[in-house]
Amino acid sequence: MERSTIIGIVLGLTALIGGMFFKHAPITALVNPAAFLIIIVGTAASLFVGFPMSDLKKFPKLIKLIFKKQELLPKKQLIAMFIEWVTITRREGLLALESKVDDIQDPFLRNGMRMIIDGNDQEFIHDVLMEEINAMEERHRSGAQIFSQAGMYAPTLGVLGAVVGLIAALGNLSDINALGQSIAAAFVATLLGIFTGYVLWHPIANKLKQLSKKEVEIKLMMVEGLLSIQSGISAIAIEQKLAVFLSPTERYAEDAENEEETSREAKAQAAS
Repeated sequence: MERSTIIGIVLGLTALIGGMFFKHAPITALVNPAAFLIIIVGTAASLFVGFPMSDLKKFPKLIKLIFKKQELLPKKQLIAMFIEWVTITRREGLLALESKVDDIQDPFLRNGMRMIIDGNDQEFIHDVLMEEINAMEERHRSGAQIFSQAGMYAPTLGVLGAVVGLIAALGNLSDINALGQSIAAAFVATLLGIFTGYVLWHPIANKLKQLSKKEVEIKLMMVEGLLSIQSGISAIAIEQKLAVFLSPTERYAEDAENEEETSREAKAQAAS
C-alpha cells in the first residue's frame, strides 16, 4: 500500500472540512447532489470526448497504481547482480549466464540477457531495449495525461455549476432567505471542482509521472549493465559505471559499507 496517497487524500479532506468548520460554513452544504453530478459526471464526459476508449479502459488500473507500492529492483541489488554476472562472464564466458536467465523475474532484464547470450550485435540490443523503454514511457505519458486533463476540466466545470446554481437562485427573487441559501449552494460546485482538480487529479497525474520516471531509471540502469557485460569490462568498472545511477546519499552509504567490509577482512587476515 502506498501510504503517501492515503495521507494526501486524508489531509486534503481535513483541510477542506476543517476550513469550513473554522469559517463557520455548514458542512452539510457539501451534500449537494447537483454539484456532484455536474463535477463528477461532467469531468467524466469531458474525458470520454477527449480520449479514445482504449486509453480510458486503463483508468481503474491507473487508480490502483497510485495506491499500490511500486515494486522495483533496488539499485544496490541490481549492481550486485551485474557484478556477479560479469565475474561469471569473464571467468566462463557469456554462455555460462544461460543458467541464470530463468531466475530473472523482471521480463525486460530477462529479455535483454537472452539477447546478449544469443550473441546479438550490441547496437541492435541497445536499439531494441531503448525502443521498449520509449514505448513504455509513451504509455505512461498517455495515462498521466488523462488525470492531468481531468484536473483542467474539473475547476472550469465548477464555474459552470456555479452559473447553473445562480440561474436557479435568481429565478426566484421573492424569497430573500431562500435566495441566500441558493447562492451559497451554487458555489459548492466551484468548491468541488477546485478541490478535485487540484487535490486529486493533478496530484495523481504527477505521481504517475514520478512512478514512470523511477521505472525508466531502473530500466536504463539495466541497459547499461547488460551492454557492459557484453563488452567484457571488469567487475570494478561495471560497479563504477552503474554507481552514477545512485544518489549521493546512496553512494556514501555504499562506500561506508565497502570500507567496513574491507576493514573486517583486514582484521581477519591480521588475526590469522
